[in-house]
Amino acid sequence: MLELRTLRPEDERGQFRSGNPALDYFFQQFAGQNKFRHHIGTTYVAVEDGLILGYATVSPAHLECAELAESERKRLPNYPLPVLRLARLATHEEAQGKGIGKALLHHVFLLATRMSADFGCVGLLVDAKPEAVGYYATFGFLPLHPVTGESPMQPLPMFLAIQKLTRLLASGQ
Repeated sequence: MLELRTLRPEDERGQFRSGNPALDYFFQQFAGQNKFRHHIGTTYVAVEDGLILGYATVSPAHLECAELAESERKRLPNYPLPVLRLARLATHEEAQGKGIGKALLHHVFLLATRMSADFGCVGLLVDAKPEAVGYYATFGFLPLHPVTGESPMQPLPMFLAIQKLTRLLASGQ
């Protein structure tokens, strides 16, 4: 059975392979430091039979109201807005296509709604890798910046408003 929980110091991260060396390196080298030493982000893992099949790292952040699409900034104040940032999301290459990433993203949606209720949060921000932009768009994430002029290799900041996120959770997605 799949368990979603926070990363533990004793978790074996060295064998994790997603197919993306940058994501693997972050998980192996920095996820623990960021959580246990620096307290700048929390990594959640999807574990089955003692094996880590995926991870998602989140941290609180903010964005300027002007960065949002016109439709998203209606009735929002014009100062830095609290958001939850999905910094990294990866699935082990042997578990890809089995819903692990979607389960982790769903967990992050729950975290954002909890943050909204407890502290304030207007939505979820992700720096989508070029190959993941379409995946995030299927959930309703919108680009923050126009694509023109940006390098095709650079992550694209994308945003999902808390109202849309809440509707996704209510619909079971």
